[in-house]
Amino acid sequence: MKQSHRFVVAAAAVSAAALVLAGCVQSSGGSTGGGGSSDSASKKLTVFISADTNIQDLWQKDLIPAFEKANPGYQVGVDFDLHGLHDQQTVAKLTAATVQKKDPGYDIVDAGFVSQIAASGLLTAVDTKNLPGLKDVPAAITKAGGHDGIPYRASSVVLAYNTKTVPTPPKTLDDLLAWIKAHPGKFTYNSPDSGGSGQSFVTTVLDKYLSAADQEKMETTYTPDLESKWDQGFSTLASLNPYVYQKGVYPNGNNQALDLLASGQIDMVPVWSDQFVTGKKNGQIPSNIAYTQISDPALTGGASYLGIPKASPRQAGALKLASWLLTPSAQAIIANDVAGYPVINLDKLPQDIQTQFKDADIAHLRPSYFASTVSDVNKLWSQKVPGK
Repeated sequence: MKQSHRFVVAAAAVSAAALVLAGCVQSSGGSTGGGGSSDSASKKLTVFISADTNIQDLWQKDLIPAFEKANPGYQVGVDFDLHGLHDQQTVAKLTAATVQKKDPGYDIVDAGFVSQIAASGLLTAVDTKNLPGLKDVPAAITKAGGHDGIPYRASSVVLAYNTKTVPTPPKTLDDLLAWIKAHPGKFTYNSPDSGGSGQSFVTTVLDKYLSAADQEKMETTYTPDLESKWDQGFSTLASLNPYVYQKGVYPNGNNQALDLLASGQIDMVPVWSDQFVTGKKNGQIPSNIAYTQISDPALTGGASYLGIPKASPRQAGALKLASWLLTPSAQAIIANDVAGYPVINLDKLPQDIQTQFKDADIAHLRPSYFASTVSDVNKLWSQKVPGK
């Protein structure tokens, strides 16, 4: 799986610029990483998060305090990149740090590009010997993340709808596309570069016109030569402009899209399952809103993966944190706080969590594209869809 030529060969040319650009990432809680050989320095870790604010809150308000309580002496800080706006700069920074054998400043990376940097050989190799928690994770989930990616939670994108105005929701993608055109202004999705739920809808439409073999290649490798096969899918997406909310308004982020549904401004939208369940629990989503899954093809889902940068000098602490995240207590926090699907065997968890997720077959969710391919989707969508 290692394909280091894709990024490493360019590192010398981009390293200086990458180190500057990476400074664009928002810091939250301060970076507590740093060099040093003292015991206290080795226990100061930094997690880089490229996600929405609910995942930032999960780490800062719940996971980190619980880990620090269970492991006295450890301190964990966060660097947060909202919606992954600077993902490629961060990839460049990690690449440069690996080539130059310098501290990247991050000890754990929680981002959609983990499979990309894993394939490039930038992550520490993990197995059940150095990461004991992996023994409780089904092999299919570990394999799906590529070599060295560490699954720690999972979710899927679902179709949320207003039961008062949509008594019978669409069952297939074709049904959904027909519903959108039959109900102008009542559907939208967030721009794919601003969140995974809108990105899932876009890639699902693109996949409608691809063979199963081409889909698999795009999920597991970077194959830009296949991207011309997206033309029909992008044409379909562009044809929806007159029918989406306010004739082509695409929300910025998963939360904005869900807010439009909760406030009654639209009747249907793709959303993350964990955000939906959490919104129901805290009252942000009214009782008349429900969700379903479509087929042919289904909306995407799967595990979220962590990576431990090979260049980090705090390997022992990073492995300790990663393995702790796969304990029943940490998995229960994730399930309770953000309704994330557990990635360890359910029989390790409390009965209420087993009941809540008994129908979540996370080993067989439809995966999203390879990280580099996702970046191309985002760019091409911006060029071909809005205002067309």
